Amino acid sequence: MPSIAAIFRSRTLAALLAAFLAVPCLEAGAAEPDAGDCSSSIPDIFAAASPAVVLITAQSINPYRLQNRVTQVLGSGFIIDKDGLILTNSHVVYGMQSLTVTLDEGARVPARLVGADPIFDVALIRISNPDKGKLPVLKLGESSRIREGEEVIAIGNPLGLNQTVTRGIVSGLNRLLPDTPLSVQEPLIQTDTPINFGNSGGPLLNRCGEVIGISSAIIPDAQNIGFAIPIDLAKALIPSLMENGRVIRPWIGFHGQLVDEDFRKLLQIPLVEGLLVEVVEPGSPAEKAGIQGGSVELSLGGNSLLLGGDIVVSINDIKIADDDALTRVMRGLKVGNKIRLRLFREGKYRHVEYVLPERPLLPGDVPDQNSDSSGSRDRGAIKPLLRRH
Repeated sequence: MPSIAAIFRSRTLAALLAAFLAVPCLEAGAAEPDAGDCSSSIPDIFAAASPAVVLITAQSINPYRLQNRVTQVLGSGFIIDKDGLILTNSHVVYGMQSLTVTLDEGARVPARLVGADPIFDVALIRISNPDKGKLPVLKLGESSRIREGEEVIAIGNPLGLNQTVTRGIVSGLNRLLPDTPLSVQEPLIQTDTPINFGNSGGPLLNRCGEVIGISSAIIPDAQNIGFAIPIDLAKALIPSLMENGRVIRPWIGFHGQLVDEDFRKLLQIPLVEGLLVEVVEPGSPAEKAGIQGGSVELSLGGNSLLLGGDIVVSINDIKIADDDALTRVMRGLKVGNKIRLRLFREGKYRHVEYVLPERPLLPGDVPDQNSDSSGSRDRGAIKPLLRRH
């Protein structure tokens, strides 16, 4: 009998939609750095990179509260072009009414939001060019070229302590964290580089001094298990953030788990191959089309699934038999496309089709508005496991 862990490994549509929801990655354009270019010491890298790292102070006021109406968040960011464009985390700046950037030399300047994507937690803000001199800029590397065990350093403002550097290694790649809502599922870089509250949005650098990730999250009860957003993903989102202020995605409206041979053997019930629909999102085109989600919860080794929903056998005439097929068809979907689904329900096949609208922000996409004294924010549904900081 297959193990429970094997059944749940990369079986959720949420994990597969990490590729579906993302903008296609940019092609590698820069030549691979020569080994001689990456021999600088950590103090030299810090001295060169830290002037481009900034402290971000954000504030919002909730008029519907009688107490604790003011929310303040401290985070980090880094300048990526000479015109004052700064890359950071969405949870540091999204939904905030005022943004202030403190530069390395101590100057405090106002900033404005250019675009934010709460789903992948990436945002762009902009400051004005200084009256004198030029803004320092960090070079963006290629996260696709990093390897486990590679040495990295993080620069940021943990707990408001300006310009702090820590070092470590890349502990893992393409981490899709469990117990994480669909809307915040993304492939992350795991690192043991110490990352603390206030590091959010700061750069994770390789030994060439290039940014290969954006410090984003930690597991609170672990020891030096931190996560960074791969810079390749951030680079892919930048054009849409600048042009539209957001990332435009199609809304399929449901998610669930693949039914394969191992799944059928484990459950020992008659099922066809395809995607078992567990949840249909309220107000989605899938709900309007009459697709049914599950209603009977089954727990397996601490994981749960909902049985009784439709099984999507094919999408746009492509049979959904494995992860690769599902990922391939999802990547081809665009806003305005018509999607054709073949469903299996109560022993019969039926066909459903609908036009894909733009996906709105859903509960779980935007972090909890409650902040603690350190300026940290929790995504409520994943508080036991993962903290954006």
